[in-house]
Amino acid sequence: MTRRMSARLTARARGLAPLTGVLLLLVTFGLAVTVSGAVLASGHGGVSDGVPLRASLSLTVDGDELRLTHRGGDALDVTALRLVVTVDGDPLAHQPPVPFFSARGFHAGPTGPFNSASDPRWTAGETASVRVAGTNRPVLTTGEVVTVRVYTDDALVADASARTG
Repeated sequence: MTRRMSARLTARARGLAPLTGVLLLLVTFGLAVTVSGAVLASGHGGVSDGVPLRASLSLTVDGDELRLTHRGGDALDVTALRLVVTVDGDPLAHQPPVPFFSARGFHAGPTGPFNSASDPRWTAGETASVRVAGTNRPVLTTGEVVTVRVYTDDALVADASARTG
């Protein structure tokens, strides 16, 4: 091979190197997106890979309304949750069967993911609420501590407490 031909082949090979690198980067990125999407999509409201779900919730009590805000942690599938509400340690006679629209012991039309017409996926930043009916016992009165515990199966996911105002 002549020296001139050898120089042209080397220049072509060098010109293809950046293109090959970009293609490899795109393939790697595409695989990473696909795998992470599959992992996130496989999550549900219960236990993920043997690890119980955890979330941070805050509770606000305003009259008969209990507002729970998802502050962070795992996204929760409300259809897999069980709520237990206590007032000064005594459980309500009727617990909220989330999600629902109308249920014994509660006013119709809960908000956020607790409403059966809403998206049941509860993520950080979203607030869900229920209003306790006067027919439920114990009745909410000023100065009591309301606690809401959230379970999937028998695993505690989160709990939050607030004093009635």
